[in-house]
Amino acid sequence: MSRLRHAVAFLAGAAAVLAFSPADLYPLGVLSLAVLVHLWMAAPPRACWWSGFWFGLGLFGGGVSWVYVSLHQFGGMPAALAAIATLGFGALLALFPAAAGWLQARVPASGSARAALLIPASWTLFEWLRGWFLTGMPWLSVGYAATGWPLAGFAPLAGVYAATFATFALAGLARNAAFGRARAISVGTLIVLIAAGESLRHVEWSSPAGAPLPVALLQGNVPQDMKFRPERYARTLDTYARLAEESRAKLIVLPETAVPSFLDRTDPAYLARLEAAARRNAGDLLLGIPHRTAPGEYYNSVISLGTAPRQLYHKAHLVPFGEFVPPGFGWVLRLVAIPLTDFSRGAPDQAPFRVDAQRVAVNICYEDAFGAEIARSAAQATLLVNVSNVAWFGDSLAPAQHLQIARMRALETARMVLTATNTGITAAIGRDGRVAARLPQFVEGRLEVAAQGYEGQTPYVRAGDWPIVLLSLAALAIAVFVARRNRSR
Repeated sequence: MSRLRHAVAFLAGAAAVLAFSPADLYPLGVLSLAVLVHLWMAAPPRACWWSGFWFGLGLFGGGVSWVYVSLHQFGGMPAALAAIATLGFGALLALFPAAAGWLQARVPASGSARAALLIPASWTLFEWLRGWFLTGMPWLSVGYAATGWPLAGFAPLAGVYAATFATFALAGLARNAAFGRARAISVGTLIVLIAAGESLRHVEWSSPAGAPLPVALLQGNVPQDMKFRPERYARTLDTYARLAEESRAKLIVLPETAVPSFLDRTDPAYLARLEAAARRNAGDLLLGIPHRTAPGEYYNSVISLGTAPRQLYHKAHLVPFGEFVPPGFGWVLRLVAIPLTDFSRGAPDQAPFRVDAQRVAVNICYEDAFGAEIARSAAQATLLVNVSNVAWFGDSLAPAQHLQIARMRALETARMVLTATNTGITAAIGRDGRVAARLPQFVEGRLEVAAQGYEGQTPYVRAGDWPIVLLSLAALAIAVFVARRNRSR
């Protein structure tokens, strides 16, 4: 019987991957979660642990399978070892759903309250922990699947984890409606939850700031296996210079490490060429380029060139093994061929760039997966810009998932988000989380948009993740208190 439960949990987790981009089958995700909720009902803690683990292995094994592409295809790791590493990574992430299952089973509660309140609270807490433990891996947080659906309306209130809580509550209510006793109450509450989320989607949390800014987002489409080859260098630089010179935008944005060499080793004549293109438009250009300040100290950076004084941003939240090597894991570098794997960290709170009348908060690639960090920078900004190079993951699920993450950041902050990527997906995202324009993947191009800046702070920008974290803790604590009080009578 336990093997059957594990198989069902694994298949439900694998099916939940389709709730995220590019499939965006959110109702299937709710159904998958409802299956997990049903498996956890009245089961002992040990059984809930294993059901959670197998669900997580299905979810992360399928959802982050792009790690294999990065390790093997572009990192040069042997196929068998890359497969083992990818599976091990999925199993590590699966420990968080396992722990969520164990915790909720340890807390006494009635069936209806467990499904609709305690399980969402337990899952949300461990999802939040996954977002910061060992620098964090918040990819595939359940709330991202709600992007574009009614429950995304909770994101400006308390972020992606609020959407996670609401989605799990929806799944619990659906389970109660199918198998519980008070079915009419479950159905009614389910409808109210969806209606509340949809109503919140129509609240305008910010107001326009200044006139729309003409922006050009450049996509050079440089293959990852060619990016750092010397014979490709001149062609790469010429591609981006040509795309910039053809634009009349006041803000031109190039992707992460668009110039694959250190700033101090880059020909000053080339930088002057880019700056001239920006100055001709009476604007500025943002360039992704590694920046070295001292021997052994270098940053993944973005610099501005143009009419404004030169501005600089250093990436602060680095990718483990991709941009820094945790202590004791230096041996990993002998198994992969990844250039620039020991970046220094930028300061956590860096001022936004001044571009025309707008204040532009820049973040680099993986950084936009951390909503609370983006919210802090958005408080002082009118526009958000992400520069990325997801070519590391080839033609996999990662680019579409990354775009979905950027859409959630727009919802949380009520700001436009502009994403400039090497091979795609380059896009402009409205403050409502909708993609206003995008370029196809794996093509060279330039996306011209009018970017509207916005002012005003959402509740999430003001308070971050803490309200939903405290709410989840309170739900668990109250359940324990009520159970102990009932036993003492």
